[in-house]
Amino acid sequence: MKNRDTLLFVGLLVVVTLAGIWGAQQRALDAAHTDSTSGSVNTRAGHFMVSAANPHATNAGYEILAAGGSAVDAAIAIEAVLSLTEPQSSGLGGGAYMLHWQADEGQLDAYDGRETAPMGATPELFYNEDGQMGFFTAFRTGRAVGVPGVVAMLAQAHAEHGALPWAELFKPAQRLATEGFIVSPRLATSLVSYRVASDRQTAMRDYFFTQNEDGAWAPVPAGHLLKNPAYAQTLSLIAEHGSAPFYTGEIAQEIVDAVQNAPVYPGTLSMADMAAYEPIRRDAVCLPYRRFDVCGMPPSSSGGLTVLQILGMLNESNLGDLDVGSLEAIHLITEASKLAYADRNRYIGDPAVVPVPIEGMLNKFYLRQRSREIMPNHAAPKALPGKAGIQTGALKAWGDNVSKAQPSTSHFSIVDGDGNAVSMTASVEAPFGSRLMAGGMVLNNQLTDFSFAPADENGPIANAVAPGKRPRSSMSPTLVFDENDDFYLAIGSPGGKRIITYVTQTLVGLLDWDLPMQEAINLPRHVQAGDASNLELEANTALSAQADALRALGHTVTVKPITSGLHGIKAVEGTYEGGADPRREGTVRAGILEYLE
Repeated sequence: MKNRDTLLFVGLLVVVTLAGIWGAQQRALDAAHTDSTSGSVNTRAGHFMVSAANPHATNAGYEILAAGGSAVDAAIAIEAVLSLTEPQSSGLGGGAYMLHWQADEGQLDAYDGRETAPMGATPELFYNEDGQMGFFTAFRTGRAVGVPGVVAMLAQAHAEHGALPWAELFKPAQRLATEGFIVSPRLATSLVSYRVASDRQTAMRDYFFTQNEDGAWAPVPAGHLLKNPAYAQTLSLIAEHGSAPFYTGEIAQEIVDAVQNAPVYPGTLSMADMAAYEPIRRDAVCLPYRRFDVCGMPPSSSGGLTVLQILGMLNESNLGDLDVGSLEAIHLITEASKLAYADRNRYIGDPAVVPVPIEGMLNKFYLRQRSREIMPNHAAPKALPGKAGIQTGALKAWGDNVSKAQPSTSHFSIVDGDGNAVSMTASVEAPFGSRLMAGGMVLNNQLTDFSFAPADENGPIANAVAPGKRPRSSMSPTLVFDENDDFYLAIGSPGGKRIITYVTQTLVGLLDWDLPMQEAINLPRHVQAGDASNLELEANTALSAQADALRALGHTVTVKPITSGLHGIKAVEGTYEGGADPRREGTVRAGILEYLE
């Protein structure tokens, strides 16, 4: 990494904030600094860019990068702000996955900050006196809360790749928590849509609602200035003392108290569980696709493997020759997705508990064989898992409990002035997580990502609850490298198990059809997330016109609103091209730092 003491910050911070494509504006910016017609900036200039789901978070990441911070530094600042301004989606009370590229060393790391089940959890965690709970009963309980992993994960990544002091990274969030932030339309709408407050959820009610003279409670509206002094105190403790207060001190105690005293089905989360949490630095999973190498998160997330399996099957096709959004392209991607989701459901779980046949699932001959199961002119009525090389028959489906694309989860992408990149997806699971709060933070309900049933007629279920276990995720932060092993793009999305399809389709747009980042993000969505009986098409888009033709191929089609939240950055001729999903409220911001040589 360049010595940042040699940085000369000369007041040249050229800023552009956008929710659309960066490319044309970046070229105009370049023209002010170089006579080159290639679109490159002067070779002495280093670019940085951030794309995140909330303008406050984007600005925080920009502030850190402009001060010479690393991509990891910016990620910490962004997540601290998202915990405040987008609490329905992610935060320090949840978990995350991060891919990090260290450009000067050519090193790719995958950081697993997934939540873990407390040691008091049992396979019958989501059973009550009436039997197995439904999801909408289980998620708003103390039992649903796992040990939050994102703070420990970010601390580990900062120790290895940070450039600025840890305490500096929380200042943007501290300012917003203390001085207040303007509630966005999306947050205000979520408070109404997901019926956040009730008499039993007093912490949520007292923070997000106001009481009128008649004693009635109403959610804060868009435009309201919302302050969070409890979160400001949490941030101060973390900034001054690192992650220790979060896992062994005052913050940990607040979290444990909230869970153990939850008004509905208290959980067993203890101080010992908090203190025992450890993030894991893993090897990323990668697969050649066209002239690129696509890399994603390994298990405990299912996202990376499943995205790569779909692409591996599509590698056998002429997808790049098909028209964008054509019937043939939709059918081909859908059928490959069915097969990959079938393997996902059979083989992938927490690798500390369940052996996952990663090599077998990504074997090129296996994927070629799977691709031959795709019928070009008819939809398969049902996709069965293949024989991925090892553990065949040893694992089974984990039993997804939620099929709706929730507004929870958030993704951001970052490239710093040294070319290091971060692709990070974070989540609290359901909208506003478990509806419990501690330290000014929403607490996750990630344990509902486990199978509710410990076994079925075929025996134990791979994703059953177990003490200390990580529930399986679909989060799919992705980094792509070109034929020279240089950074090419970062992308990811929220959306539950639909994340995999959102990311895959965007990669096809970028890598097969060579679309600009924003156009690839804007593509109308079609979702086949493992349910062979239903293909979802995004309403009010050109895709809806394909519904009858797809039905004629044997697909059962539903046209409905679909809300992805893709945020990405792409390298283009020495510059960066960013995009933010118009289905949310994200922005892209970029700048230039000049270096002394």
